[in-house]
Amino acid sequence: MASSERLTPVQWLVCAIAAIGFAFDIYELLMMPLIVGPALQELGGYARGTEEFTRWFGRLFYVPAICGGIFGLLGGYLTDRYGRRRVLTWSILLYAFSAFAAGFSTSLWMLLILRTTTFIGVCVEFVAAVAWLAELFDVPRQRERVLGYTQAFSSFGGLLVAVVNGLIAQNILHFPVLSIPGFLQPLLGDLPAAAQPPVWRYTLMSGLIPAIPLILIRPFLPESPKWSAKRAAGTLRRPSLAELFSPELRRATLVTTLMFACSYGVAFGAIQQLPQIIPGLDTVRSAVATATAGKPESAAKAIGAKTTQEIVANYTKAQEMGGLIGRFALAILVVHVASRRRLLRLFLVPGLVVVPLVFWGLMRGHEIVFFSTRLNVPGFHTFSITLLGLGIMLAGFFTVAQFSFWGNYLPYVYPVHLRGTGESFAANIGGRMFGTPFAYVTQRLALLPWIMGAAPSAKTAAVAAGIAFLLYLANLILSCYLPEPQTSSLAD
Repeated sequence: MASSERLTPVQWLVCAIAAIGFAFDIYELLMMPLIVGPALQELGGYARGTEEFTRWFGRLFYVPAICGGIFGLLGGYLTDRYGRRRVLTWSILLYAFSAFAAGFSTSLWMLLILRTTTFIGVCVEFVAAVAWLAELFDVPRQRERVLGYTQAFSSFGGLLVAVVNGLIAQNILHFPVLSIPGFLQPLLGDLPAAAQPPVWRYTLMSGLIPAIPLILIRPFLPESPKWSAKRAAGTLRRPSLAELFSPELRRATLVTTLMFACSYGVAFGAIQQLPQIIPGLDTVRSAVATATAGKPESAAKAIGAKTTQEIVANYTKAQEMGGLIGRFALAILVVHVASRRRLLRLFLVPGLVVVPLVFWGLMRGHEIVFFSTRLNVPGFHTFSITLLGLGIMLAGFFTVAQFSFWGNYLPYVYPVHLRGTGESFAANIGGRMFGTPFAYVTQRLALLPWIMGAAPSAKTAAVAAGIAFLLYLANLILSCYLPEPQTSSLAD
């Protein structure tokens, strides 16, 4: 990097804190696919493949997404109105404490409310962080690298939550049993009695720990100099939602919103369905049968759930590792590929083929194991190289890299006074409100009797394959209409 592009110590600190923030945004969000099944079974007594399970599965994904989209859009407006740093700080406080409190849920409604406030905090934080970073770095190549590499740590957050979930599952017998504090019992009641602490509760509560350094350090970092300068000079215009649909910005707003929806739709309608699909694999059923052989019925259920959760966590690690590599690949390519359309298609074209094929393979339910061994490594109780494992990693590579693309692209589309609002509209209205609910669409379609597959997990995989193909195809077509930024400098 040229001397003019070298980062100062303060800029390095900014990058480090931004990377941690992006990582734990995704950490908080990707808890849900890992814990939703066990939570519904404990709090509602609902089994996978039933009407009640599907209804609550949809609520727990759709309601937070709708509220996150609405309040995230409001957060984008507040970011443009009152500054990036202040909104960042409050959003982190909101999602960290909401995630921790969700671990004490005594009903599905309480879990739904706290997951909604968690989602709202994450939606606001992402938009404010991207605008903040883009405006702190003036050199175009430096800005592209900073946005690319810091966003790559989002997938580290997804990998980390899978590792933490696996570690908790392996060591759950050593965790203390949870109980509601006495002074809150009149309001919340008692937690359901359990022979051992549920893995899903401690996974939710772990969301508070990584937020601590963000809460302590981020309020003392500098505000966006471009935003501050305009506000001090009295030239900062009031953000307007209607301005996003002005003749100059209408095409960019509509196309990016639709494409964001498709990207999120693949992630939640296919990729994040893995915890609901993996239990149906023949190797998983065999592992559960081996682990529970000869065990009394009272213990077999808990042992089977623990074994399944460990395997699901391992597959989730493979998917998140693929996403992490994909984000770093985009961060490298973004400074070498001038055309934004061409850059995005490097991931869309192969993904259109690979991702549907992976889920079609999952529908068959048969796993081909190339190599397997037991490791004494935290979070990796058993290490296996399998055909579907490699496929899942590739699916994560092509899908998750697209999210980093939007973080690099959107700051160039909107001027300073609209940057937070414009990014928020695409990410929260497109991605959160219309993309995330594909998690429910997949589960709902999997209930239809004519869907291929003998078991609920196989039907879910078949639907996920179809959704992945259609949304990848839609994104590829929409990329033809994606506006190319006319300059490497941010608009004023």
